[in-house]
Amino acid sequence: MVRRTIEILALIAFVMITSLLILNYATPASPAEPFPDKEALTEARHYLKLDDETVQCQICPRKCVIEEGQRGTCRNRKNIEGKLYSLVYARPCALNIDPVEKLPLFHVCPGGMRLNLATASCNLKCRNCQNWYLSQRAPEEVESQSLSPEQVVGLALGSDLKLISFTYTEPTVGYEYMYDIAKLAEERGIMMLLNTNGFINPKPLRELLQYVDAVNIDIKGFSEEFYATNCSGELEPVLRSAMIVKEELKHLEIVNLIIPTLNDDISQIREMCLWIKENLGEDVPLHFTRFFPAYKLTKLPPTSIDTLEKARETAIGVGLKYVYIGNVPGHKADNTYCPGCGEKLIGRLGLTLTENNVKGGKCIFCGLKIPGIWNQK
Repeated sequence: MVRRTIEILALIAFVMITSLLILNYATPASPAEPFPDKEALTEARHYLKLDDETVQCQICPRKCVIEEGQRGTCRNRKNIEGKLYSLVYARPCALNIDPVEKLPLFHVCPGGMRLNLATASCNLKCRNCQNWYLSQRAPEEVESQSLSPEQVVGLALGSDLKLISFTYTEPTVGYEYMYDIAKLAEERGIMMLLNTNGFINPKPLRELLQYVDAVNIDIKGFSEEFYATNCSGELEPVLRSAMIVKEELKHLEIVNLIIPTLNDDISQIREMCLWIKENLGEDVPLHFTRFFPAYKLTKLPPTSIDTLEKARETAIGVGLKYVYIGNVPGHKADNTYCPGCGEKLIGRLGLTLTENNVKGGKCIFCGLKIPGIWNQK
C-alpha cells in the first residue's frame, strides 16, 4: 500500500511539474486581449458561401447560417467580410500532461502519458458540464496561450511524449487547429487521440480521421429528448459518428455519464448497450461514469454505485465484453479482465497501473487477442 501511495504521489508531481514547464513555454494572453486582424486569422475549413455576405458552417449538424460580423452557435467561428474564420486557431485555453487513462482510453498504450490541450467553447450546451468555464464561454472570455501546431508537436517531442490529445472542451469546433496538429503529429510519429461529443458532420470527421489513431465518444444519453433538454443537441448524429469511426478502422471507446433521474433508466441503458453491440461490436470498450453535481445540475446527487453496477451488469448481460465503471477510485470495474479466461489483464489504482498482462496485444494467460493499441509508434 505504501508503495502504491508513493507511485501516485510521484505521478502527480510529474504531471504538475511538466504542466508548469509547458505553460511557461507558451505566451500568455489576457482574456480581454483583442483578436488579431483578419489577416492574422486562419480561414475555416468546411463552409459554404451563400452569397457575398452570408456563409454556412458545415462542421457540425447545426450548419449555422452566419451573417457578416456574426458568429455561429459555438462562438468561435466568425464571418468576416463574407469569409468564415476560426477565432481559436493556435490559441489553446488548456495545456498539460496527463495519463491516457484519464480520457478515458483504457485500451490505448496503458500507462502512457499524453500532451493534451483544448480550445474555448463547444457546440453543445450540456447542463452537467464539468468544464463549463472553458466550454460555455466565448474565446475572448477565456485566458489562452499562443502556440502554433509546430510548437505543440515540438513540445510533445521535447517532453518525450508520443501521444497528443484534445479534451476538456469540444475539439471539433476548433477543427482547423486540431487538424493541422494531427497531420503534423502523424508525420512525426506521434499518435493523435480525440475525446469528442461526436456532434460533427461526416465529411469533416472522415477527413480528420485520416490522422487520428483513437477516439473516445461521449454518448450522453440514449434518447433524443435527453439530448434536446440537457445538451441542446441531437443523438442521431452522435451515433452516426461512432459508426464512422468504426468504418474508418480507428480504435473507439464509448463513455456514458449516468446522471440520476435524467438518463439512468436501466431499460434505456440496455437499449444503448444493444445498439453498441449491433452497430459497433461487442469488443468496443464502454465506460459508465459517475456523475457529480456540476454547473446547472448542482442540486442532483452523485450517481449511486448500485446504479453504475446495474448498468455494467446490463451491458455484460447483452454481450459487451469490456465494461468499466469510472469516477469510483478503487472499484474492481476500473480494471480490464480477459473475456476468455477471466484473468485480470490490466490493474489500475486511480490513474496508476498496478499490472499489465497484455503482451503483443494478447492475454498472457490464454492467448486471446485483446482489441486496442498496445504499443506506441
